[in-house]
Amino acid sequence: MIRLSCEQDRVAVLRIQSEVLAAASAFLRRKGFLEILPVLLSPMTDPLHHETYSSVVDYYGVPYQLTKSMIFHKQIALRTLPRIFCFSPNVRMEPAERAAAGRYLAEFVQLDLEVRDATRAEVLGLGERLLVAVLEAVLENCGEDLARLGRDLRVPRIPFERIPYAEAAARHGEPFDDALSRTLSEPAWVIDFPRPIREFYDREDPARPDVLLDMDLVYPQGFGEALSGGQREHEPKRIRDRLRRDGIPEARFAAYLKIADRGLPRSAGFGIGIERLTRFIAGLERIEDARLFAKVPGDTAAL
Repeated sequence: MIRLSCEQDRVAVLRIQSEVLAAASAFLRRKGFLEILPVLLSPMTDPLHHETYSSVVDYYGVPYQLTKSMIFHKQIALRTLPRIFCFSPNVRMEPAERAAAGRYLAEFVQLDLEVRDATRAEVLGLGERLLVAVLEAVLENCGEDLARLGRDLRVPRIPFERIPYAEAAARHGEPFDDALSRTLSEPAWVIDFPRPIREFYDREDPARPDVLLDMDLVYPQGFGEALSGGQREHEPKRIRDRLRRDGIPEARFAAYLKIADRGLPRSAGFGIGIERLTRFIAGLERIEDARLFAKVPGDTAAL
Protein backbone atom coordinates (compact mmCIF):
# COMPACT_ATOMS: atom_id res chain seq x y z
CA MET A 1 0.00 0.00 0.00
CA ILE A 2 1.26 3.48 -0.85
CA ARG A 3 0.88 7.06 0.38
CA LEU A 4 0.75 9.84 -2.19
CA SER A 5 3.99 11.81 -2.36
CA CYS A 6 3.20 14.55 -4.90
CA GLU A 7 0.41 16.15 -6.91
CA GLN A 8 1.23 13.95 -9.92
CA ASP A 9 0.38 10.91 -7.80
CA ARG A 10 -2.94 12.51 -6.86
CA VAL A 11 -3.71 13.21 -10.51
CA ALA A 12 -3.04 9.56 -11.32
CA VAL A 13 -5.49 8.44 -8.60
CA LEU A 14 -8.18 10.84 -9.82
CA ARG A 15 -7.76 9.70 -13.42
CA ILE A 16 -8.22 6.11 -12.24
CA GLN A 17 -11.31 7.13 -10.27
CA SER A 18 -12.79 8.90 -13.30
CA GLU A 19 -12.31 5.71 -15.32
CA VAL A 20 -13.98 3.68 -12.54
CA LEU A 21 -17.07 5.92 -12.70
CA ALA A 22 -17.24 5.82 -16.49
CA ALA A 23 -16.68 2.07 -16.74
CA ALA A 24 -19.22 1.21 -14.04
CA SER A 25 -21.86 3.43 -15.61
CA ALA A 26 -21.20 2.03 -19.10
CA PHE A 27 -21.40 -1.57 -17.84
CA LEU A 28 -24.73 -1.02 -16.08
CA ARG A 29 -26.24 0.83 -19.05
CA ARG A 30 -25.31 -2.12 -21.26
CA LYS A 31 -27.21 -4.33 -18.81
CA GLY A 32 -30.38 -2.25 -19.14
CA PHE A 33 -30.04 -0.10 -16.01
CA LEU A 34 -31.23 3.50 -15.86
CA GLU A 35 -29.43 6.05 -13.70
CA ILE A 36 -31.55 8.01 -11.21
CA LEU A 37 -30.60 11.12 -9.26
CA PRO A 38 -29.52 10.80 -5.62
CA VAL A 39 -31.62 11.75 -2.59
CA LEU A 40 -29.72 13.91 -0.10
CA LEU A 41 -32.48 14.80 2.40
CA SER A 42 -35.32 12.60 3.57
CA PRO A 43 -37.51 11.92 6.62
CA MET A 44 -36.02 8.37 6.58
CA THR A 45 -32.62 6.87 5.92
CA ASP A 46 -30.68 3.73 6.69
CA PRO A 47 -30.86 2.96 10.45
CA LEU A 48 -27.50 1.10 10.37
CA HIS A 49 -26.34 -1.25 13.10
CA HIS A 50 -23.15 0.64 13.93
CA GLU A 51 -22.75 3.93 15.75
CA THR A 52 -23.12 7.22 13.89
CA TYR A 53 -23.80 10.74 15.11
CA SER A 54 -27.07 12.45 14.30
CA SER A 55 -27.33 14.16 10.92
CA VAL A 56 -30.80 15.67 11.36
CA VAL A 57 -31.55 19.07 9.83
CA ASP A 58 -34.58 21.33 10.06
CA TYR A 59 -36.54 21.08 6.82
CA TYR A 60 -39.24 23.74 7.09
CA GLY A 61 -39.90 22.77 10.66
CA VAL A 62 -39.78 19.02 10.00
CA PRO A 63 -36.75 16.88 11.02
CA TYR A 64 -35.09 15.44 7.92
CA GLN A 65 -31.87 13.43 7.75
CA LEU A 66 -28.84 13.52 5.51
CA THR A 67 -28.66 10.30 3.50
CA LYS A 68 -26.68 7.44 5.06
CA SER A 69 -27.68 5.20 2.16
CA MET A 70 -30.44 5.18 -0.48
CA ILE A 71 -31.72 1.72 0.44
CA PHE A 72 -35.39 2.69 0.89
CA HIS A 73 -35.46 5.01 -2.10
CA LYS A 74 -33.94 2.28 -4.28
CA GLN A 75 -36.72 -0.12 -3.31
CA ILE A 76 -39.40 2.49 -3.92
CA ALA A 77 -37.85 3.49 -7.27
CA LEU A 78 -38.43 -0.07 -8.52
CA ARG A 79 -42.17 0.61 -8.48
CA THR A 80 -41.40 2.78 -11.52
CA LEU A 81 -38.27 1.29 -13.11
CA PRO A 82 -37.07 -2.35 -13.12
CA ARG A 83 -33.27 -1.81 -12.93
CA ILE A 84 -31.77 1.35 -11.45
CA PHE A 85 -28.42 2.70 -10.30
CA CYS A 86 -27.26 5.90 -8.68
CA PHE A 87 -24.00 7.51 -7.58
CA SER A 88 -25.25 8.37 -4.11
CA PRO A 89 -23.45 10.73 -1.69
CA ASN A 90 -23.64 9.37 1.86
CA VAL A 91 -22.94 11.14 5.17
CA ARG A 92 -22.01 8.87 8.08
CA MET A 93 -20.44 10.76 10.97
CA GLU A 94 -18.84 7.84 12.78
CA PRO A 95 -16.66 7.88 15.94
CA ALA A 96 -13.27 9.55 15.44
CA GLU A 97 -11.36 6.39 16.38
CA ARG A 98 -12.51 4.76 13.13
CA ALA A 99 -10.12 7.03 11.23
CA ALA A 100 -7.20 4.83 12.34
CA ALA A 101 -8.40 1.98 10.10
CA GLY A 102 -7.67 4.02 6.97
CA ARG A 103 -10.92 3.05 5.18
CA TYR A 104 -13.65 5.26 6.69
CA LEU A 105 -14.88 8.65 5.50
CA ALA A 106 -17.61 10.81 7.00
CA GLU A 107 -18.69 11.74 3.46
CA PHE A 108 -18.41 9.23 0.64
CA VAL A 109 -20.12 8.04 -2.55
CA GLN A 110 -21.71 4.67 -3.19
CA LEU A 111 -22.66 3.19 -6.51
CA ASP A 112 -26.09 1.97 -5.42
CA LEU A 113 -28.10 -0.37 -7.61
CA GLU A 114 -31.27 -2.42 -7.27
CA VAL A 115 -33.01 -4.98 -9.51
CA ARG A 116 -36.72 -5.82 -9.46
CA ASP A 117 -37.53 -9.54 -8.96
CA ALA A 118 -33.84 -10.45 -8.55
CA THR A 119 -32.34 -13.00 -6.17
CA ARG A 120 -29.13 -12.78 -4.19
CA ALA A 121 -27.49 -15.22 -6.59
CA GLU A 122 -28.29 -12.94 -9.51
CA VAL A 123 -26.84 -9.81 -7.93
CA LEU A 124 -23.80 -11.76 -6.73
CA GLY A 125 -23.06 -12.56 -10.35
CA LEU A 126 -23.79 -8.99 -11.37
CA GLY A 127 -21.37 -7.66 -8.75
CA GLU A 128 -18.61 -9.96 -9.96
CA ARG A 129 -19.06 -8.96 -13.59
CA LEU A 130 -19.24 -5.27 -12.66
CA LEU A 131 -15.96 -5.42 -10.74
CA VAL A 132 -14.22 -7.34 -13.51
CA ALA A 133 -15.46 -4.86 -16.15
CA VAL A 134 -14.16 -1.91 -14.10
CA LEU A 135 -10.75 -3.51 -13.51
CA GLU A 136 -10.40 -4.39 -17.19
CA ALA A 137 -11.22 -0.79 -18.19
CA VAL A 138 -8.69 0.64 -15.72
CA LEU A 139 -5.98 -1.73 -16.96
CA GLU A 140 -6.75 -0.79 -20.57
CA ASN A 141 -6.98 2.98 -20.10
CA CYS A 142 -4.92 3.84 -17.00
CA GLY A 143 -1.78 1.75 -17.40
CA GLU A 144 0.57 4.71 -16.99
CA ASP A 145 -1.24 5.83 -13.84
CA LEU A 146 -1.03 2.36 -12.30
CA ALA A 147 2.67 2.19 -13.17
CA ARG A 148 3.31 5.57 -11.57
CA LEU A 149 1.68 4.32 -8.36
CA GLY A 150 3.55 1.00 -8.52
CA ARG A 151 0.29 -0.95 -8.54
CA ASP A 152 0.32 -4.47 -10.01
CA LEU A 153 -3.40 -4.91 -10.66
CA ARG A 154 -4.85 -8.29 -11.60
CA VAL A 155 -8.32 -9.20 -12.88
CA PRO A 156 -9.84 -11.85 -10.56
CA ARG A 157 -11.39 -15.07 -11.77
CA ILE A 158 -15.17 -15.52 -11.73
CA PRO A 159 -16.94 -16.88 -9.72
CA PHE A 160 -15.47 -15.53 -6.48
CA GLU A 161 -15.24 -17.73 -3.40
CA ARG A 162 -18.38 -17.83 -1.18
CA ILE A 163 -17.71 -18.00 2.57
CA PRO A 164 -20.58 -18.37 5.08
CA TYR A 165 -20.51 -15.78 7.86
CA ALA A 166 -20.33 -18.49 10.55
CA GLU A 167 -17.27 -20.02 8.90
CA ALA A 168 -15.48 -16.65 8.62
CA ALA A 169 -16.28 -15.82 12.24
CA ALA A 170 -15.05 -19.22 13.46
CA ARG A 171 -11.83 -18.83 11.50
CA HIS A 172 -11.00 -15.19 12.32
CA GLY A 173 -13.22 -14.08 15.23
CA GLU A 174 -15.51 -11.05 15.10
CA PRO A 175 -15.24 -8.59 13.47
CA PHE A 176 -13.34 -10.46 10.79
CA ASP A 177 -13.29 -8.24 7.68
CA ASP A 178 -9.67 -7.09 8.00
CA ALA A 179 -8.31 -10.47 9.13
CA LEU A 180 -10.14 -12.29 6.34
CA SER A 181 -9.05 -9.72 3.77
CA ARG A 182 -5.38 -10.20 4.66
CA THR A 183 -5.68 -13.92 3.84
CA LEU A 184 -7.25 -13.40 0.41
CA SER A 185 -5.42 -13.18 -2.92
CA GLU A 186 -8.68 -12.48 -4.82
CA PRO A 187 -12.03 -10.95 -3.78
CA ALA A 188 -14.44 -13.22 -1.90
CA TRP A 189 -18.06 -13.10 -0.79
CA VAL A 190 -19.25 -13.47 2.79
CA ILE A 191 -22.85 -14.73 2.80
CA ASP A 192 -25.64 -15.75 5.20
CA PHE A 193 -25.37 -13.12 7.92
CA PRO A 194 -27.11 -13.62 11.27
CA ARG A 195 -30.26 -11.51 11.53
CA PRO A 196 -29.42 -9.59 14.73
CA ILE A 197 -26.33 -7.87 13.29
CA ARG A 198 -27.93 -6.46 10.12
CA GLU A 199 -30.76 -4.13 9.21
CA PHE A 200 -34.49 -4.88 9.19
CA TYR A 201 -34.80 -4.44 5.43
CA ASP A 202 -32.46 -7.40 4.71
CA ARG A 203 -34.54 -10.43 3.77
CA GLU A 204 -34.62 -13.35 6.18
CA ASP A 205 -34.35 -16.74 4.49
CA PRO A 206 -37.84 -18.31 4.80
CA ALA A 207 -36.20 -21.74 5.10
CA ARG A 208 -33.62 -20.71 7.73
CA PRO A 209 -34.93 -18.42 10.48
CA ASP A 210 -32.45 -15.74 11.61
CA VAL A 211 -30.27 -16.21 8.51
CA LEU A 212 -30.29 -13.32 6.06
CA LEU A 213 -29.98 -13.53 2.28
CA ASP A 214 -27.16 -10.99 2.46
CA MET A 215 -23.69 -10.74 1.06
CA ASP A 216 -20.58 -8.63 1.54
CA LEU A 217 -17.71 -8.53 -0.93
CA VAL A 218 -14.28 -8.44 0.70
CA TYR A 219 -11.22 -7.17 -1.17
CA PRO A 220 -7.95 -9.12 -0.93
CA GLN A 221 -4.57 -7.87 0.38
CA GLY A 222 -5.97 -6.24 3.52
CA PHE A 223 -8.20 -3.67 1.78
CA GLY A 224 -11.30 -4.85 3.70
CA GLU A 225 -14.99 -4.68 2.85
CA ALA A 226 -15.94 -3.55 -0.65
CA LEU A 227 -19.66 -4.00 -1.09
CA SER A 228 -22.75 -4.85 0.92
CA GLY A 229 -26.16 -6.00 -0.27
CA GLY A 230 -28.64 -8.82 -0.69
CA GLN A 231 -32.34 -9.50 -1.06
CA ARG A 232 -34.85 -7.13 0.57
CA GLU A 233 -37.88 -7.59 2.72
CA HIS A 234 -40.85 -6.34 0.70
CA GLU A 235 -43.93 -7.77 2.43
CA PRO A 236 -45.49 -5.31 4.94
CA LYS A 237 -46.14 -8.00 7.55
CA ARG A 238 -42.54 -9.22 7.47
CA ILE A 239 -41.18 -5.66 7.55
CA ARG A 240 -43.26 -4.82 10.64
CA ASP A 241 -42.19 -8.07 12.30
CA ARG A 242 -38.54 -7.23 11.70
CA LEU A 243 -39.00 -3.73 13.11
CA ARG A 244 -40.59 -5.22 16.21
CA ARG A 245 -37.82 -7.78 16.70
CA ASP A 246 -35.16 -5.10 16.22
CA GLY A 247 -36.87 -2.79 18.70
CA ILE A 248 -37.46 -0.01 16.16
CA PRO A 249 -40.69 2.01 16.54
CA GLU A 250 -42.89 1.81 13.44
CA ALA A 251 -43.42 5.57 13.63
CA ARG A 252 -39.77 6.10 12.70
CA PHE A 253 -40.44 4.57 9.27
CA ALA A 254 -44.09 5.54 8.84
CA ALA A 255 -43.52 7.00 5.37
CA TYR A 256 -41.79 3.81 4.20
CA LEU A 257 -44.48 1.56 5.67
CA LYS A 258 -47.21 3.59 3.98
CA ILE A 259 -45.61 2.89 0.60
CA ALA A 260 -44.95 -0.76 1.50
CA ASP A 261 -48.66 -1.18 2.24
CA ARG A 262 -49.35 -0.08 -1.35
CA GLY A 263 -46.87 -2.66 -2.63
CA LEU A 264 -43.10 -3.00 -2.94
CA PRO A 265 -41.61 -5.32 -5.57
CA ARG A 266 -39.32 -8.21 -4.74
CA SER A 267 -35.76 -7.02 -5.22
CA ALA A 268 -32.08 -7.44 -4.55
CA GLY A 269 -29.18 -5.05 -4.90
CA PHE A 270 -26.04 -3.65 -3.36
CA GLY A 271 -23.95 -0.56 -2.75
CA ILE A 272 -20.23 -0.38 -3.51
CA GLY A 273 -18.12 2.47 -2.15
CA ILE A 274 -16.35 4.44 -4.88
CA GLU A 275 -13.55 5.66 -2.63
CA ARG A 276 -12.89 2.15 -1.30
CA LEU A 277 -12.86 0.79 -4.84
CA THR A 278 -10.44 3.55 -5.88
CA ARG A 279 -8.26 2.78 -2.85
CA PHE A 280 -8.11 -0.91 -3.77
CA ILE A 281 -7.38 -0.32 -7.46
CA ALA A 282 -4.71 2.30 -6.79
CA GLY A 283 -3.21 0.38 -3.84
CA LEU A 284 -3.59 3.28 -1.40
CA GLU A 285 -2.79 3.01 2.29
CA ARG A 286 -5.35 5.66 3.30
CA ILE A 287 -8.84 6.20 1.90
CA GLU A 288 -8.59 9.99 2.17
CA ASP A 289 -6.12 9.82 -0.72
CA ALA A 290 -8.97 8.49 -2.90
CA ARG A 291 -10.84 11.80 -3.22
CA LEU A 292 -10.48 15.55 -3.10
CA PHE A 293 -11.87 17.35 -0.02
CA ALA A 294 -11.88 14.15 2.03
CA LYS A 295 -13.57 14.20 5.44
CA VAL A 296 -12.07 11.65 7.82
CA PRO A 297 -14.04 10.89 11.00
CA GLY A 298 -13.12 13.41 13.68
CA ASP A 299 -11.35 15.84 11.31
CA THR A 300 -13.13 19.18 11.73
CA ALA A 301 -10.60 21.09 9.58
CA ALA A 302 -11.72 19.44 6.32
CA LEU A 303 -13.17 21.65 3.59
